Amino acid sequence: MTRVLYHHRTQAEDGQAVHIRRMIAAFRAEGHEVLEEALVARADEPDRSEESPAGEGRFSRLLRVPNLVREVAEHAYTWPAARRLVRAGRSWSPDLLYERYAFGNRGGVLAARSLGIPLVLEVNSPMVDELSRTRGLHLEGLARRAERSIFTRADLVCVVSGVLGRMLEDLGVDPARLVVTPNGVDLEAYERPDPAAARQDLGLPSAAPVLGFVGWVRDWHRLDLVVEGLASPALAEAHLVVVGGGPAVPNLFEAAARVGVTDRLHLPGPRRHARIPALLPAFDVALVPAINPYASPLKLHEYMAAGLATVAPDQPNLREVLTHGEDALLVSPGDGAALVEACAQLVGDGTLRTRLGFTARASLERQDLTWRGNVRRVLDALEAVR
Repeated sequence: MTRVLYHHRTQAEDGQAVHIRRMIAAFRAEGHEVLEEALVARADEPDRSEESPAGEGRFSRLLRVPNLVREVAEHAYTWPAARRLVRAGRSWSPDLLYERYAFGNRGGVLAARSLGIPLVLEVNSPMVDELSRTRGLHLEGLARRAERSIFTRADLVCVVSGVLGRMLEDLGVDPARLVVTPNGVDLEAYERPDPAAARQDLGLPSAAPVLGFVGWVRDWHRLDLVVEGLASPALAEAHLVVVGGGPAVPNLFEAAARVGVTDRLHLPGPRRHARIPALLPAFDVALVPAINPYASPLKLHEYMAAGLATVAPDQPNLREVLTHGEDALLVSPGDGAALVEACAQLVGDGTLRTRLGFTARASLERQDLTWRGNVRRVLDALEAVR
């Protein structure tokens, strides 16, 4: 039995919260003790499906201040975080500190050294690169030095994909201290599918072919390509359901109106994550139209667990999990015509859908893409490097 001090700075009710809660639950299911230390405790079920905006709280109020102030505060979080972790560690005597990497935060590094325990750092994105492209960074040089120091001083670094791992190797992380821990699933939640009940819940027709997507929709997800494809003869009978909300939803509705398919675009809104396994059987074809090049999309593994045929981009991070023609159809990223063609192929071929879905579920089980599998990978890898 291992005692795990688990630290994160996340407040969003999104895929991050799902990951945090499931990993804590998986540690406990594997027989370990966990003490969570965070700005906001993550013991309960996320409110929304996979991705949604940041919640309200002390740290999320920084979203409303100038970027420079926010950036300085993120770096400054290091010291109160370190103090809290050292205080918790001295009273609870953990065997390791497991920390979800947050921009600018060196608290885990400092605390682990003070406590004399290993630091396991979970990295889900190259944060400095990502933020420099999105919101912009005023202190980019400082941020890059801090990130490199954090990554290279951790005893073990967990990355969600091999692609991300190679990016961290370029930053100086020893490959021997890297372990891939993708997003996972709880397989038992997908054991008793009820397609009719799922369609009724989502307000879908009982017989029409359904293309489905789960998530907080942004323009870069490229669901507009699917909406436009509904107007093609090949998908003339198909319906698209988007389980989630997000800033791109109005754009999807406008696109549907422009091509005359609003009656076949269904936007039931976000659902609690615990409901997703019961809703996925409503889909005939599951969609990942676009994803960033280093991610491990939570929705993909949930589609696989549900035994769904999936259409996804043909890119290295997804090829770590999928094989074209065996457990999914992979298409060139951004190629709308190829995306629509793959969807049409699956809509028209029930045998192929069944085969891909069956193989996807078997592949997920073979690769042990579960939360408990991640816990075992982490502890085995830590033992190997100590």
